[in-house]
Order: sequence, then structure tokens, then C-alpha cells
Amino acid sequence: MKNKILPITITIFFIFCFFVFFKGLDNSNNYIPDESLGKKIPSFNAKNFFNEQIINSNELFVEKEIYLLNIWASWCLPCRKEHYVLMQLSNNTSIKVIGLNYKDNLINAEKFIKNMGNPYSKILRDEDGTISIKLGAYGIPETLVIDKNKIILKKFVGPLNDQSLKEIKSLIR
Repeated sequence: MKNKILPITITIFFIFCFFVFFKGLDNSNNYIPDESLGKKIPSFNAKNFFNEQIINSNELFVEKEIYLLNIWASWCLPCRKEHYVLMQLSNNTSIKVIGLNYKDNLINAEKFIKNMGNPYSKILRDEDGTISIKLGAYGIPETLVIDKNKIILKKFVGPLNDQSLKEIKSLIR
């Protein structure tokens, strides 16, 4: 009797697991942010990277300039790869480069900036990732080019490169 119960129990268990996993395949819970291109950036509050002061985006994006908002983290290898492009853009007076540090350890992020250089006029912290989601980010690095009216002109998903640099320069002319 015991010899028959064990195989039946194992078979029922595997059938149950199969149906649970199969049902899970049909139920996608992936979050895909709304497309933000051509839309005004949402208002948000974030901590200043260096002094923990709360900054509202309406206070940050006040000047009539073109902004480059770069979402980055010290643990992100592609962020390291794109950093040289951000350093080049920081020398351009026609654009203001702002960093949004995404779900990062503050000490590691400070080391990253100290070692790699600081291309940002301001750095904000997105400790739980909600600001990035509001902005329509799928992951990091992502970079948004924002015009004088706070409208998102261009979105770069992934690390910036020489081609991205050319596109950004053409947008700010």
C-alpha cells in the first residue's frame, strides 16, 4: 500500500506544480511605463545628493535652458561606459546636465562621482525608483533631453555613446 501512495503523491504534486507555473506564464505582471516622449515632465520631489535637502522638480527646471536628465547608479556597468560622454556634455554651456541617482548606496555613488568626475550641475537621489518610473524609465542608464518648456524631446535607453552625443548636439542647436 505504501509503495503505491508515494508515486501517486509525487505525481499529483508535479501536476499541481505544472498547473501553477503554467498559469503564471499567462499572468504577466511586468510594469511598462507610459511613453513619455513629447510630454511634459511630471512634478516630483527628490533629495539633493550631497545635502539631503528636498528639491522639487519645478524649482530645478526653472531656467529657460535645455536639460539632460541622466538616470544612473554606481553599480551600473553601462553607466560607467557612458560617463565620458556626460563629461563632454558638461562642458557645453547650451545644456544643463542633471543626474538622478537610482536605487544606489550613497557611499558607493559618492565614490563613483569622486573617481569618475562630476558632469552634473545637480544630482538628485531616487532611493526607491519611483521618480524614474514617473519619468517613464524602463531601466538604467536612461537619459532624457528636456526642452525649455519641460517637454521631453528625446529619450536614450541604454548608455550614451558617440552617436548619442551627435544627436544631443543637434537637438541643442
